[in-house]
Amino acid sequence: MSDPTLAEGGQYLTFHLDHEHFAIEISRIREVLAYTAPTKVPRTPPFMTGVINLRGQVVPVIDLRLKVGLPTLAPSRDTCIIILEVMLDGELTVVGALADAVQEVVDISRSQVAPPPRMGSRIETTFIRGMARREDQFVVLLDIDALLGAREIVVAPVAPGSETTGAGGAVA
Repeated sequence: MSDPTLAEGGQYLTFHLDHEHFAIEISRIREVLAYTAPTKVPRTPPFMTGVINLRGQVVPVIDLRLKVGLPTLAPSRDTCIIILEVMLDGELTVVGALADAVQEVVDISRSQVAPPPRMGSRIETTFIRGMARREDQFVVLLDIDALLGAREIVVAPVAPGSETTGAGGAVA
C-alpha cells in the first residue's frame, strides 16, 4: 500500500516562497549562496533569471516562484540561491534556484508525509512529492527533478569528478 512516488522520510532543507513553506531533500543540495544578481541571458524563458559563476562553472538560476506559479518578487536581504543537482535528460546538472529565504534543515519522517492533494486535471501537482505536517503548518515537499527538469532548461551537465552527495555543501 506504499506509494513509490511519495516522498521518503529523511533530511530536508526548508525554505520560503511567498510566506509558504517548501522543502527539498538535502541530498539534492550542494550549497546555499547569498543572493548575487545573475547575468541575464537573452531569449530564455521568463523563469530563468540568468546565470552565475560558481567557482568557474556557469550555473543557470531559476526563479522558483515562477516555476510554482507565484509572481516574481524583487530580491531582499534574505533572498538566496540554492545550488541543486537535478537530473536533466539522464545527466546530473547543477542549477541555482532562487528562494525568498532559507529556513533550516529538518528531519521529516515518512509518517509525517501525506500524498499531494488531488486538485483535478487543471492544476499541475506532479512536482509535489508530498505534504509534511510540522507543528501547525504544512511543508510542501518538492520533486525537484519534476519541477526543474523541464526540457525548456538547457544547461551544461556536472563536470566529471565533481559529483557530490549533496550534504557536503554549506547551508547559509
